[in-house]
Amino acid sequence: MDNNIFSKLDFISHKYEELSLTISDPDVIADQKEWQKRMMEYKELEPVVELFKAYKKVEEELASAQELFSDPELDEEMREMAKEEIAELKSQIEDLSEQLYIELLPKDPNDDKNVYLEVRAGTGGDEAALFAADLLRMYTRYAERRGWRTELTDVSEIGIGGIKEATLRIIGRGAYSRLKYESGAHRVQRVPETESSGRIHTSAATVAIMPEVDDVEVDLSWQDVRVDTFRASGHGGQYINMTDSAVRLTHLETGLVVSCQDEKSQLKNKEKAFVELKSRLYALYQQQQQDEQADMRKSQVGSGDRSEKIRTYNFPQGRVTDHRIGLTIYQLAAFLDGDMDVIIDAMITADQAEKMKNFNK
Repeated sequence: MDNNIFSKLDFISHKYEELSLTISDPDVIADQKEWQKRMMEYKELEPVVELFKAYKKVEEELASAQELFSDPELDEEMREMAKEEIAELKSQIEDLSEQLYIELLPKDPNDDKNVYLEVRAGTGGDEAALFAADLLRMYTRYAERRGWRTELTDVSEIGIGGIKEATLRIIGRGAYSRLKYESGAHRVQRVPETESSGRIHTSAATVAIMPEVDDVEVDLSWQDVRVDTFRASGHGGQYINMTDSAVRLTHLETGLVVSCQDEKSQLKNKEKAFVELKSRLYALYQQQQQDEQADMRKSQVGSGDRSEKIRTYNFPQGRVTDHRIGLTIYQLAAFLDGDMDVIIDAMITADQAEKMKNFNK
């Protein structure tokens, strides 16, 4: 580990010690907002500091083992034992170094946020709408497995159980950090139930992931928005609300439209739609900034471009292939039931490896 990294880790350790004192200070505790801010920073630094302590301990053990190995009076059996210990300790240092580099990588400020997940049917007609419904269920099941809450804020259904589009709010710490790699075009290859000749069809759906934004991040007021109300409908149109409780918001400057109909109260739908609109504006402004930086190197991992085919779900072969990292698994049924971590973990690892290449450049 080079001196620059060591200096960073020393600075973080000192900062951690300072924070451990201040969060116990009665004056700081009295100011709950300040105390929470410092406690959050303390918790963020804790894993780095613990890893650094472990690294330094192994480094001391390695120095002792090397000193023992260099003793000219050491018998051959003890020398062999010291040699094996040195090899083991060097391996531990290598593992700890990699973990520390990962902890020091720049963090995405949105990682801990809730998300709005949008699924839209693409090419493929009714089959694409059915696939979009499968994806919506897959993400709902994944959220349940992670212990996150979900709210279906808007959905446009077709009569055979498919959806044209839907927006799912996912509430849980770290939701964006794991789901941000899902943005893009998803392709399915299967024989539709309506296909009498048994031919395999290819259809597609797109997924967009947007972090839920804080009030300070997007300057939006009700004067910037047109509000329309309409009657909400339940699944398959079986239930029609007798009041105009559903709400549609249109951002006047950009034309962005958001609807919400999951609450019986028009006011609650209005509030939820407003939060979602801010998140969509935030995502739009972020994309505009990225587009303006034409010389920015576009990473293959997690770029979120909807025109990309990021993943294929092949039913005849029972496989899922993520094209960004070239990973194929033959666990299609489990994956569609929300058991997605094998690919999401691989995406995170690939993203970290890409960032580490440029860490000291």
